[in-house]
Amino acid sequence: MADIQEAGLSDLQFTTIDGLRIRYAKSESRVGRPVILLSPWPESIYAFLPVWDTLAELSPLLAIDLPGFGGSEGRPDIIAPEPMGEFVIKALRHFGIERPHALGPDVGTPALLFAEANHPSSFQSLIVGGGATNHRELGGALKQMVEAPSIEPFRNINLEDFVRGSTGDFRKAVPPEYVLQDYIASYSDGRLLESMRFVRDYPRALPRLNQQLSKVKAPVQIIAGRYDPFVPPSNAEGLHRDLPNSKLDILECGHFAWEDEAERYGKIASEFITGRYARPSQAA
Repeated sequence: MADIQEAGLSDLQFTTIDGLRIRYAKSESRVGRPVILLSPWPESIYAFLPVWDTLAELSPLLAIDLPGFGGSEGRPDIIAPEPMGEFVIKALRHFGIERPHALGPDVGTPALLFAEANHPSSFQSLIVGGGATNHRELGGALKQMVEAPSIEPFRNINLEDFVRGSTGDFRKAVPPEYVLQDYIASYSDGRLLESMRFVRDYPRALPRLNQQLSKVKAPVQIIAGRYDPFVPPSNAEGLHRDLPNSKLDILECGHFAWEDEAERYGKIASEFITGRYARPSQAA
């Protein structure tokens, strides 16, 4: 596998947070308010390669593989949206970071929203999307995983086929092979089934999250793919409607907007972080 430093990330390391071995990477910049990036699923911090340089021009970056995802160790009690939000707060304290911007697509979306709702003013701003906020509005394999009576039907799933199939809706970009290999390695040895705990908690967690959205005071940028087969954009639209301070952009792509529409995604995120964005009434 190519060294992650060759691809635009540097300082790949491991640390222990809440008793778990956590993989992370930092940018070299020391100027500006930090931006925290939380890994999507079934991917890892490698998913941020296409937007890394764009964001690193603005602020110091800290990309974290969430517990049970990517290269980080997991634990059953933490692999669910609300406890994952608590972990994010512990991670900020661990790294000594106060009120960063945070970018969390996919599984990072409910985790960040829970973190800010339960710990107000923990973030300067949030960039989310591509993550479920309504468990009744899902599609494809994600819907099957959430609604299945148990994980038994998925025990014989071919991991490589699953990862390659999940990322198969890319319209413009194709992840490099070494990135796909990292995704595959990240969920081997039963880790895929363990990581499913997160999404299978959606019917319990997401209704509770929606009751707490009014507590999220940080500005929120929502970015979603119009053709997302797993998390339809209605999730993003509902989130935009219910948050007190949000902006919504829907891109012409599928689920993995942060990779497939990296240039546009990076521009929207950068403008939101720096405050150079259209007011909510002008948003898509």
